[in-house]
Amino acid sequence: MTETQTTHHDLTDLYRDRAADIGELLGSTSEWDRPTPCEGWTVRDLVAHLIDTQRDFLTERGLEVPEVSVNDPRLAWDEHTAAVQRLLADPEVGPSEYDGYFGPATVAGTMATFYGWDLLVHRWDLARALGADEQFTPEELDQIEAALPGFGDALYSPGICARPVDVPETEARQVQLLARLGRDAR
Repeated sequence: MTETQTTHHDLTDLYRDRAADIGELLGSTSEWDRPTPCEGWTVRDLVAHLIDTQRDFLTERGLEVPEVSVNDPRLAWDEHTAAVQRLLADPEVGPSEYDGYFGPATVAGTMATFYGWDLLVHRWDLARALGADEQFTPEELDQIEAALPGFGDALYSPGICARPVDVPETEARQVQLLARLGRDAR
């Protein structure tokens, strides 16, 4: 379903659900300094990245999102996502349009698709850091994979994804897809 076929409420629900998945994982630990598969990042750093990138996007649209301290990443995540969800629920904010990188876009659409993609991928990173076995659904794998061509070579820019990891073609689809994102899921 494209953004134009999807309602503002569907997009808001998608963001909420993906954010809740991150919150659930954060609720299972207090080991914030554990390393993640993202080179040089701890769990705390990963949460700060998610919060900062979303906050930057929203404030660039003239929206107020309070700064939160990541001393307690779970608390910070809860506060941040509550603020984002309040904004997205506003009938003037979620469907508001702006000129995006790929053309006209909406705030809710970008939060659900671009930042939702980021939440999916980093959910795996977070789970791996915590020793959990995170399996994407076939639909989530489709969503992650469908977004890749739009990134082009920018996907491998500093701070986005590491270069692809070589894995045999016999590996499971999730392992192959994560390898394209610079992650070794074996």
